[in-house]
Amino acid sequence: MHRRAFNAAFIEAGLDWYWDYRTYKKLLRTTGGKERIRAFARSRFPRVCLSDSVVIALHQRKTRHYGRLIAQHTCRLRPGIASLIRNARARGQALAIATTTTSSNIDDLLSVALDQNWRSLFTAVVAGDDVERKKPAPDVYLEVLARLKQRASDCLAIEDSANGLKAAIAAGIPALINRSEYFRDDDFSGALAVVDDLTEFGLIPAAGGNHLEEMRFEKVCPDRND
Repeated sequence: MHRRAFNAAFIEAGLDWYWDYRTYKKLLRTTGGKERIRAFARSRFPRVCLSDSVVIALHQRKTRHYGRLIAQHTCRLRPGIASLIRNARARGQALAIATTTTSSNIDDLLSVALDQNWRSLFTAVVAGDDVERKKPAPDVYLEVLARLKQRASDCLAIEDSANGLKAAIAAGIPALINRSEYFRDDDFSGALAVVDDLTEFGLIPAAGGNHLEEMRFEKVCPDRND
């Protein structure tokens, strides 16, 4: 949906840009939509520097198209996410979102994938526009930890990319990787575990605590890089 939204924004802006699958996969190594626009422009027109106002306007077009596309199409949660949310809340565990995307994109997505009251499920929501640096910098995770008032070692990050993993590790948070289409071949060295979807493992908290060292993974797919 993000790639389609970018291409729709380019057409609307009168640009002859088109991001195919391979191009977008490469651009995803750069975190943040506005940053990807700049990166693509530099690679295609190395002597041209897009102004901040042009980049912001183009990204705003993309954001509008993303919201439209999400509303038009069924957008389901990945396997295991719904039960993870349900079980965490039943155990009294706090949930948070730490993402490089914008707040409006989160709202567009989760209002459809969950419901309009999705924010009530999360103790903290930190987006890329809430911090100075985006992943792989740890800023979003550090802000989440501050809002949760939790130690990093008592939390678990769920990521799908090497940049996300680096951000979590830099913040001191153990990370589980849930592989996704664009990042399947990333280097996930340092991850607590790597799975294809979240139905493949069970997190069993020890009685009287939720320390990660006391939790076990019932079923884990080996990392391709092992």
